[in-house]
Amino acid sequence: MSQVNLVDKKVDELPGINARTSTTKLSKAKAIVFKITLVTALAISASTYFVKRPLNGSTVGTLENGVDLCPQVDELVPEKNGVIWESLQHVYSTEEFKTRAIDWLGGAVRIPTETFDDMGDVTEPVWEKFLPLHDYLKDSFPLLHSNLELTKVNTYGLLYVWKGSNSALKPLLLAAHQDVVPVLETTIDEWQHPPFSGYFDGESLWGRGSCDDKSGLIGIMSAVESMLENGFKPTRTVVIASGFDEEVSGIRGASSLATEMIERFGENAFAMLLDEGSGYGEVYGRVIAVPAIAEKGTLNVHIKVTSPGGHSSLPPPHTSIGMLAELLVQYEKNPFETHLTRGSPTYRNAQCMAQYAPGVSSSLKEHMLHAEHCDEALRAAEEELFKDRTFMSLVGTTQAIDLVDGGVKVNALPEQAWAIVNHRISTESSIAATKVRDIGLLKSLANDFNLSYTAFGSYVSNEDAPSYGTLTLSTAFGDGLEPAPVTPSGEDAAPFRLLSGTIKAAYNSHRNISGSDAIIVSPGIMSGNTDTRFYWKLTDHIFRYGHLEAAGGGSLPSGVHTVNEAISINSFVGMIGFYTTLVLNVDESSLP
Repeated sequence: MSQVNLVDKKVDELPGINARTSTTKLSKAKAIVFKITLVTALAISASTYFVKRPLNGSTVGTLENGVDLCPQVDELVPEKNGVIWESLQHVYSTEEFKTRAIDWLGGAVRIPTETFDDMGDVTEPVWEKFLPLHDYLKDSFPLLHSNLELTKVNTYGLLYVWKGSNSALKPLLLAAHQDVVPVLETTIDEWQHPPFSGYFDGESLWGRGSCDDKSGLIGIMSAVESMLENGFKPTRTVVIASGFDEEVSGIRGASSLATEMIERFGENAFAMLLDEGSGYGEVYGRVIAVPAIAEKGTLNVHIKVTSPGGHSSLPPPHTSIGMLAELLVQYEKNPFETHLTRGSPTYRNAQCMAQYAPGVSSSLKEHMLHAEHCDEALRAAEEELFKDRTFMSLVGTTQAIDLVDGGVKVNALPEQAWAIVNHRISTESSIAATKVRDIGLLKSLANDFNLSYTAFGSYVSNEDAPSYGTLTLSTAFGDGLEPAPVTPSGEDAAPFRLLSGTIKAAYNSHRNISGSDAIIVSPGIMSGNTDTRFYWKLTDHIFRYGHLEAAGGGSLPSGVHTVNEAISINSFVGMIGFYTTLVLNVDESSLP
């Protein structure tokens, strides 16, 4: 495709499972990338009725002039399933259950299930590390395994089906992964407690996977086991999908599970999907929960320069390494132009923060009040918000030079040098637009150095013109991943409203409080990617949320993907209560 055609290419359809099978051999560096989320907010309608009883849509609060930038729903407590819910909330508050929760999660953490970039096919013996975990799950959750239908997909993927009495209702899909990121041998001494000890210190349980994501998997299973112990029989089918290589892009686990679910249930067959994500915490003086409704895309660009070799005693003006260095400086001197866009998740975040967070400046509140209809106010809000580089990075497409290589000997001119730039693509952009920008960014330097320029399989310079060397742009570690479709959260988005009310009910119940203003629910965006990248065709309603308590609301607890990963048992018990409330609320809802 020519450069002109690439510029003109229109990307209207985001790929689903079939496309992901061929394009998700993502960056191997992803295994050590934080799955950072930002507190982003999307307005919620206050007038939709989405359950078999009306949901009170009264708002929690408005700005001084009465404008409601971020409406909230009330807590949603199960009614039809109210007796079981009340009974389980009491059970979860006991020391006896706390001990069970410690045992359940601790046992899973003590089984190392690290995944690495180059583990080969699932037939390799290295994957057998998951078998002890499977045995542990079967022994620890006997009612779940006797009542739910289990299918093992691609050997180690787990697909559980809890059949409901009404097959006409779309199932609820819950997802969590079994694998964990590796623990570097050189960091073991930095852990306060051994990384696979599952040690409980009286407050927190320590170990790799305690947060990411064995807490999610064990939390779901603990909730299901507890509901079965109390005699619950679902009306709506519940499906649990657990991949085994999420930390290395999910191409064996979630990809295979997606194919299996498409074949068994069909496209758009699920009422909603919940996978791992951020949680809740205090932000600018207000407790805010952050279910992510989108994920940024990703593209790794390989930049290769070649030029004649020779003895270093007779150097040219610019070596391959020198030219590559200039090209990389060109990247860092020219970050992507970033603007806050009305209606985007980050824009809605600013609206919610302006309305509910007392720590937000009065000037930003004023700017956001008028930003919807005033460009000047929008730009003023953008200027203030972008002082926070984290916020700015989640708004736009980013670039990071992560890998570089060149040269083989101190007295030999390098014949080639290369680098890889990782892009995280804004929800308002695309892979095609990112490629176009990179092509244009380096064109003038290619001309200055007299390099024959090829980008993504097409000539940029005249292919017949004489040149000193070459500049080649290509994709690395797969073809990239488009930004995920944004999950609906407007006035007709019943699944989001149900999730929002569920979060509030679970939060309140765990603290023995009531009301709708104790916690604000604000949709967010994932800068990294989860197994949901393979599940786009299963439902339009995909949420990434773990109900973990963490400082900063949208951020994950400290220790995730690094040393000293640990989870508060109080928070983990709260997670179990959340999953319970969600299953019961979805079960009695009027979702399709």
